[in-house]
Amino acid sequence: MDFKKLSGSLLFRIVVAIILGIIASFIFHGSGWGVAISRIFVTFNGLFGNFLGFFIPVLIFALIAPAIASLGRGAGKWLGITTAIAYVSTIISGFIAYGIALSLYGWLLAGNSTAKVDDIDAGALQPYFEIKMPAPMDVMTALLLAFTVGVAMTAVKSDTLFRGTQDLQRVIMHVISGFIIPLLPLYIFGMFLSLGMNGNLINTLSAFGKVLLLAVIMTWIILVGQYIIAGLIAGKNPFTSLKNMLPAYATALGTSSSAATIPITYGCAKKNGVTDAVAGFVIPLCATIHLSGSIQKIALFAFAIVWMDGMDLPPTMAIGFILMLGIFMIAAPGVPGGAIMAAVGLLQSMLGFDDDQVALMIAAYIAIDSFGTACNVTGDGAIAMVVNKFARGDIKRTAELAESSPLDYQAEAAASVSKDS
Repeated sequence: MDFKKLSGSLLFRIVVAIILGIIASFIFHGSGWGVAISRIFVTFNGLFGNFLGFFIPVLIFALIAPAIASLGRGAGKWLGITTAIAYVSTIISGFIAYGIALSLYGWLLAGNSTAKVDDIDAGALQPYFEIKMPAPMDVMTALLLAFTVGVAMTAVKSDTLFRGTQDLQRVIMHVISGFIIPLLPLYIFGMFLSLGMNGNLINTLSAFGKVLLLAVIMTWIILVGQYIIAGLIAGKNPFTSLKNMLPAYATALGTSSSAATIPITYGCAKKNGVTDAVAGFVIPLCATIHLSGSIQKIALFAFAIVWMDGMDLPPTMAIGFILMLGIFMIAAPGVPGGAIMAAVGLLQSMLGFDDDQVALMIAAYIAIDSFGTACNVTGDGAIAMVVNKFARGDIKRTAELAESSPLDYQAEAAASVSKDS
């Protein structure tokens, strides 16, 4: 085993941070010096959480605006059609997660609740200081602005502004991969340290352990459903087609990166009879916009927190959350943990999650990030089969997309991050 490579993995660092946070919480609990040290990490978490609140609206605009603008460029109508298929596949996965939550959480999570920092003795873990970081706009304003600017760029063919949004997207991707992702383990450590100080951490971990296992099982159920549908449309055996995609599944499981798995996914899709042109177009595109496994995990975890904390979530709000989350998944950066970072704004604005709940979401998501990624890339093969059935004569060259769509920046950034992840 390459320990150097393992120690550089984001998942490895997150797991270590969780373990150390739990151990430290038992050591520090009940002692004055322990509380004093813990307050340092609470201070950091407050600052980091405030920065996320400031940064998320900027992230939303920077990712979604050029993604929408690209639909009017590139590979013609099939770019829009493939994006629509990816979106429908993604939100169906989200609705399945909602149905599972309604059906199973009543008994699966009965008697469980998440631990809260506020449950500790009043004033015990207050930060030493706070710095307010007001966001330049709220999440919905950022989303509406991104849609408006993106559609306008498509209509007027503003190449200068389009290239500017591409550059902004690259800058934001660099902030995510070079600043936010490296600091996540410290953020997670502080969160588990804080949760452990109130003595209810075991209850939270046991409840989320059930949800983690459920999420892993659901990824395979989703894949079987996707390939049954694709097999019916393409006239192929769905289970043979799914079997042909197993190398891509295994590669994604090991790398946690859709972009790093593109060459393997491309080869597997060709085994299913997909032409070179269609595979070369659909696979790189879907590596950044098709996140059926990611939305399923986020939805299952979010609804679990809502259930355990007794939060109010009317069906109309849950449906709206899934529909909006599907859009955020299409524009999510293709780096390990990128999907959950893109979803933070929705979790806060639509579900009312606080910093502790967001941190718990991030930890749970990254804990099984590779399973969601494997589901994403394997599902890309099913979309390729469908597009191949109808568009093999229209899609000639991969370069039609690569030369004009900003989505390749996400793939490049993901591939560079995956070298260390």
